[in-house]
Amino acid sequence: MKLLENKTVLITGASRGIGKGIATVFAEHGASVVFTYSSSVDAANTLEAELQALGVKAKGYQSNAADFEQAQELVENILVDFSTIDVLINNAGITKDNLLMRISEEDFDKVIEVNLKSVFNLTKAVQRTMLKQRHGSIINMSSVVGVKGNAGQSNYAASKAGIIGFSKSVALELGSRNIRCNVIAPGFIETEMTAKLSEEVVAGWRSGIPLKRGGTPNDVANACVFLASDLSSYITGQVINVDGGMLT
Repeated sequence: MKLLENKTVLITGASRGIGKGIATVFAEHGASVVFTYSSSVDAANTLEAELQALGVKAKGYQSNAADFEQAQELVENILVDFSTIDVLINNAGITKDNLLMRISEEDFDKVIEVNLKSVFNLTKAVQRTMLKQRHGSIINMSSVVGVKGNAGQSNYAASKAGIIGFSKSVALELGSRNIRCNVIAPGFIETEMTAKLSEEVVAGWRSGIPLKRGGTPNDVANACVFLASDLSSYITGQVINVDGGMLT
C-alpha cells in the first residue's frame, strides 16, 4: 500500500545516511521526492537516478540549509518544478563533538547554525505555501541527545533540544491551518558515520539498548512515513523516540 501518493516531500541533507534512507522509502510509497545536499554531487546524482528508477518524480538541489536566502530561493525553485510541497523533513545536521572546556566558539556556532537555524530557515520558507494549501506536515529530526543530553556534545544537544522547542511552538501556531509539526528523535542509528567506529564500541552501544541492536535508516524513515501520511492526521507537537527503547 502506497501511503504517500500525490504528495511532494522536501528532505534536507539527503545524499547519504538517514536522509537517503528516508528519500528511498518515501519514493517506494509513491511520493515525489525533492532533496538537498551540500557538497556530495556524485552521491546526489546517484540518489536522484535511484529514486527516479522507482517510478517517481525526484530531483536533488545543491543548497545550504543554514543560509536563510538560499532556503527561500530553494523553495521558490521547487515550486516552479513541483508546484507544491506537502511534507518538509528537516534532516540536515552535523556534529563537532568536544568537552565544553575544549569547544571553540566557532564549533558551537556552526552546529547551532546547521542543525537549528536550518530548521527555522526551511520552515519559514515553506510556511506560505502550506498556509495557502491549508495542509502540510513538517517533521524535524532531533536526537535522543536533544532529549537527555550527552557529555561531550553540549553544542549538538543544545541544537537538537532547540528543535523540539521550536517544533512544539510551530505546532501551536499552525495547527488551526491544518499544518502539523512533529519531531523524531533517533537513537543509535547505524549509517556510514557509525561504520567508522570500532566493532567494540558498536557492541557496547548495542548492549545498552533494550532491543539489542542499532537502528537502521529505514527504522527512522518508517516513522517519517507515518507522520507524513494521513495515518497521523490528528498528531502534532509530538516527539517520537526511534531508539530501540534507549530512553525507556
